[in-house]
Amino acid sequence: MGSLLDVCVREAADSDRDAVLAVMLDAYGEYAGQMAADRWHQYQEAIVQSVQGPGPVARIVAELAGQIVGSVQLFVSSEAAYGRPELGIHTPIIRYLSVSPRARGRGIATQLIKESVKRSLALGSATLHLHTSDMMAPAIRLYERLGFERAPDKEFYNGDILVKSYRLHLQGPSFLTSS
Repeated sequence: MGSLLDVCVREAADSDRDAVLAVMLDAYGEYAGQMAADRWHQYQEAIVQSVQGPGPVARIVAELAGQIVGSVQLFVSSEAAYGRPELGIHTPIIRYLSVSPRARGRGIATQLIKESVKRSLALGSATLHLHTSDMMAPAIRLYERLGFERAPDKEFYNGDILVKSYRLHLQGPSFLTSS
């Protein structure tokens, strides 16, 4: 399907919505069996709304060989991302990081996060946040490898699921802020 050098990371166009939605549903579909059917249906609806609705300051896609294989959304605060001003996050948050299962292992998620870091820095931010759960263990390993640290003071529960918070400090040298 091509090498990392062939990956184009760019702002999503309106015409990309169907392809982005397909990648997101494919990527998150692996969790359907780990959730109750009604919770999975709610999650699917939230994914659809995230593609169609307002909110993110950026919708970023990764394209490989002319096909969208990944995406991420960047929000400016916890209020914009989740409708949760009480979390007190007033710096960018990434949500719905998605890579097609057929394109995984090529560094595409890292490229999408690097672009999110660049855009966060351009917004004048000192940190970048994200939220995830234990169900997404491979993603957590990636985030920690890239320098994200737990931010327990920014966590919350969604029903009985702990939604863990991670924060990346953007000041100083790091793999994600160089080049």
